[in-house]
Amino acid sequence: MKKIGIMAAAIGVCLSVASAAWSYDAKMAESYAKLFAPAEGKTVGKELHFIKPSGFIKNLQAGKEYVAVDVRTSGEAAMIGMTMPGSMAIPINELFTEENLKRLPTDKMVVMICKSGARATVAGTALRHIGFDNVYILKGGLQALSAAYGPKEGASLPKK
Repeated sequence: MKKIGIMAAAIGVCLSVASAAWSYDAKMAESYAKLFAPAEGKTVGKELHFIKPSGFIKNLQAGKEYVAVDVRTSGEAAMIGMTMPGSMAIPINELFTEENLKRLPTDKMVVMICKSGARATVAGTALRHIGFDNVYILKGGLQALSAAYGPKEGASLPKK
């Protein structure tokens, strides 16, 4: 009888841990549902604030100012960094501190950049979720940008 009681208690503990693991924040889920509601059909990329490397380059050539935020690790950014005017490197694990959030302008287009676009997508989505409506994500990251950005494109960028 004692063994059955111990087993029942163990099962109860396991079930309570399992139910806690499956719970979620309903208000947070609702806020994400609202954020992603317009993202359907052919406009998904636009609604998620993706910018293609070709569009990014075209806008730079036209003189549009961006603030590019490189969210790679400091080691990655030290190896190959952003050199365009107005760019900054803030690793994703440091991005959401009050000090770094204050560095992000609200009056200019902010483009999140990383190696492949994955971290930039997470960071950009989270920033938009907390109220930064001017944040965009470079689709495909630096890999896609380097594939689209050749000597011809580099020579035609405005000099500052």
